[in-house]
Formats: sequence, C-alpha cells, structure tokens
Amino acid sequence: MSDMGSHNFPSETPLPVSENEARGDPDRAALSKRSDGHKIGEIIQISGSSSKIVMDTAILTGLLNHPDTTVQMAGQVGSQVKIRVGQTWLLANIRTQKLDLGQTGLVVAEIDFLSEGDEEQLTGQIYNFRRGVTRYPTPTSAVYAVTTGDLKQVYASDGRANIEIGTVYPTTNIRSALYVDAMLGKHFALLGSTGTGKSTAAALILHKICDLAPAGHILMIDPHGEYSAAFKNNGKLFDVNNLNLPYWLMNFREHCEVFVQSKGDAKQLDCDILAKCLLAAKVKNQTSSGVTKLTVDSPVPYLLSDLTTILQNEMGRLDKATNSAPYQRLKSKIDEIKADPRYSFMFSGMLVGDTMAAFLAKILRLPSEGKPISIIDVSAMPSEITPTVVSVLSRLVFDYAIWARNEPQRPMLLVCEEAHRYIPNDDVAEESSVRDILSRIAKEGRKYGVSLGLITQRPSDLAEGVLSQCGTILSMRLNNDRDQAFVKAAMPEGARGFLDSIPALRNREVICCGEGVAMPIRVALDTLAEDLRPASEDPIFSDLWREHGGEDEIIQRVIKRWRAQGR
Repeated sequence: MSDMGSHNFPSETPLPVSENEARGDPDRAALSKRSDGHKIGEIIQISGSSSKIVMDTAILTGLLNHPDTTVQMAGQVGSQVKIRVGQTWLLANIRTQKLDLGQTGLVVAEIDFLSEGDEEQLTGQIYNFRRGVTRYPTPTSAVYAVTTGDLKQVYASDGRANIEIGTVYPTTNIRSALYVDAMLGKHFALLGSTGTGKSTAAALILHKICDLAPAGHILMIDPHGEYSAAFKNNGKLFDVNNLNLPYWLMNFREHCEVFVQSKGDAKQLDCDILAKCLLAAKVKNQTSSGVTKLTVDSPVPYLLSDLTTILQNEMGRLDKATNSAPYQRLKSKIDEIKADPRYSFMFSGMLVGDTMAAFLAKILRLPSEGKPISIIDVSAMPSEITPTVVSVLSRLVFDYAIWARNEPQRPMLLVCEEAHRYIPNDDVAEESSVRDILSRIAKEGRKYGVSLGLITQRPSDLAEGVLSQCGTILSMRLNNDRDQAFVKAAMPEGARGFLDSIPALRNREVICCGEGVAMPIRVALDTLAEDLRPASEDPIFSDLWREHGGEDEIIQRVIKRWRAQGR
C-alpha cells in the first residue's frame, strides 16, 4: 500500500448524511432512493467465508457521532458491514482488527460473510436476506457501514412461527426472533457459565414457547428444583411427593442399574438370573395375558413380592447352575429398596396397578389443558437412582413417539438441565442407560418428532457428537478456554467469528446461531418478570448476613425436613 489514494477513500470526512438521517430518522431515509451509504473501506483479500478488509480510521472516527446508533458502531469488532456485488448486497461480521503498519491511518480487519440480500431498485432497500453467499466480491470492492434500516430488513421475520427473546446487538429497537419449528426440529443447546443468567434465559425461552403453543407437550428435567417457581401458573410440577413413577416402567437395563450391584463376571451372572426371574414375574400378572410377545423390556406391571418369591424358589432348586450367592444378592437389594422410604415415589406397593396410560397422559401433557410443560424436580431423589429416573422419563418420551407413529402426531420437547451430568464424554463416562437414550434422541429424535433441549455450563464435558447434533446453539458467556474451543468446533463456519465475543458477553447476553435464526446474532435478552423467573438468584451476602433471629426455629424445621427426606 502506497498511499490513501490507492484505496479510493475520501481524504478526511465520511459521506454526507441525508436530510432525514440528519434528523435522526434512519427509517425514513431508507424509504427514499439512496446512495450506497457510508464507505468505510475496501476488500483486500477473499478466502471463502473469511476475508480481509482495510478501513480508514478517520472515517470511523467521524461516524462516532452519527445519529444512527448502528452506524456509530461501524468498524468495531462484532459489528456488521455490507459489500455490493452487482444487485446483491453481502452482509459480513467483523471478527478481528489490527493496525496496518505499512500505512498510517488504516486498520486491517478479518470478516466472516453471513448472508446476502437483494436491492429493491425503486427504494434502494435491501430485502430477502438469506444465509450463505452465492457470489463473492473481488479485492478493491467497496465496504460500507450498515444502518439500522438495513438490520431491520436483515432480522425481519420471514413469516414463520417465531418467538422474540430480546434485542439485537448493537441496536436498541430491533427484536431478535427464534424460529420455533426450525429450532425444535433439529434440537437446541443453551450454554453458559454459572452466573451468566442461563436458567433465566431457559425460563424465558420456554415461557415464550408455552405462550405460542399452549397445547404443546414439554417435559423438563430440573436437577436443582429451580423451575417450579417459574412455571407454577402454566406448568404441572412433579417431585418425589407426587411423581408416582411405577417401577415396572423400567426396561431390563434400567432394572439392572437399580438391582444389580456386583461388578465384572459376577455382574453378568446376576443380570442373567434377574432376566429369567423378572420375565417369570411379569408372566404371573394378568395384564400380560394379552401381550403376545412378552419380554423383559415389556412395560407390564408385576409384583416385587412375586420377583423376590421367584428368586427365593430358584435359589432353593438343586439343579441351579450356580451357588446361592447371586440370588441372595438380588433378593437382599430388592428388599432393601422396598423398605427404604426414599424410594417410595417409585417402588411403593401402591404403584402395582396398570396406570401407564394415566402416567403418560400427565407427564407428556396429553392433553395439555393449558399447561404445556411438566417440570420434573429430581433434586430430592437419592443421587444413586436419579440417572435411572431421568433415563426412564427420557425413554418414555422417545418410545411413545416411536409407537405412536401411525397416530395423529404430537411432537415432544425434552429439556435436560445440567446435561453434562447425564451425557458425559468418554473421558468421564461409565456405561449408563441415560447417556445412551439421550444420545439416541440427539441422533434420531427428529425422525419421530422428539426435540431435545440441552442446558449446560460445561459443554466440553458433553459426549462428543451430541452438541454437533444441535441445529441451534445459544451461547452465553463461557469463561473456560476448553469450553470455548468445544463450542467453536460445533458452530457453523460462518458463525465462528462471533466466538471471539463469548468471553466478553455481559450477563443476559447470548450468541444465537444455527437453524433457529436467520443468521448469527448477538442478543440482549428481555427482562423476565419476577414471578416467572426460576429460583436461582445469587444470595446477597452483604444483606443477608446482617439479618439474625429465629435461628433455633430454623434449625428445627430444617432437621425435620432433612430427616423426613421431604421438602
């Protein structure tokens, strides 16, 4: 680069603003035939999705006082620029900046192409924006600042069902839309470090979906008991006190996770014995009489007492293939669980009746009765059985969708908070039914009308490939470098430039990319009403530690709930 003139930039000042823009009305300016706008630089390198431009710092400085707040952001990292190619305009995002050491007053920036739109000849408006680029510009093509009017066209809804969750950065009045069908049809993930507003963002999105579809069918796994407060008016709340999950809905693998405690060769022997005795117990029940192909996986009621009796009888047989130890281990574990009040929500003697239809109806919201979401609070469940409970509930959603394929379709949304607990990566994973069923839903769910929503603060701990199955990724601030790299690998190529801003996002800001948005965007989320928020607010230590009095009564009440294992 030899001098400023070689780039055809204006020598000092930006292009003049129109009369309407000078009055602070960029929308009215957009309605009249206009020039291309404020030229801020030109392209110097093209390389697929990522290219380089050079910008004049004098022009950028002059635009800082422009009446259009979007134009004020021109040239900054995270802002957009536009480039004309024939009658088409390309929109690009600025990823990086560095000073051009060879020439004073110039800045070199890397850009990622996002989308393209057509120019309306009479008005000069850009419309019909669509993702991707069909025709690239050439070096020396002029680069222009994007206006608020341009962004309104870019983010205008295309008529598909959508929910508005916030305001597009850097504007103050352009609403961001998530296209519900595209987002749910190919799964979505909400990511963010602790304290970034992730739970409130999840509640906001689910509230908007519930408002849009009050006859929907949503099941949410809540590991901390946060969301009951948020959905008390438009959801059904279930915990250990009213879930009443029948134990016989478990498949054989889930039975083994609960009843078989041995390891190695002994585990396989115990599983074989359990399979034989479990099938015999199911055959004894009258409900199984109409089942032509009864297996150990069939969701048929049976009595735990029948199972232990059969184990006892098999243990006493002289022709058994092994000693009595495996039978005794299984019988002792079953008796222990039957007698443990912590497991009464699942293994109570009151759950023997054939209540499968009623249970599916209430959990899957069939019909929804104006409360389309079920919140399953698993926080008070024994930790050793929680993964199995999540597995049973997730599998019921998936299996119902499979066996209802010839029926009028009722798509389901399964939302899993703290997803890294249940779908861990291979480095920390043990063999588990919940990991396998959630991974299967991620890979095959959309074929059967089951959508998966994953919420996690540690995306790098998720099983490899699961995040890449999510067509829409909503990323809040991530502080961990490993998490950032993991999300970058899962993001579409054109959106990776947005990742540089993920560590710098403020609370309640999110980067949205993928199928659920027209193009990658940064969004400042709406404020959720106090009574619609989850119970996840951070304690105010400086205030709460000034309060005192009544500690004796507090301790007594806590101990009572603690001992009763209830809330």
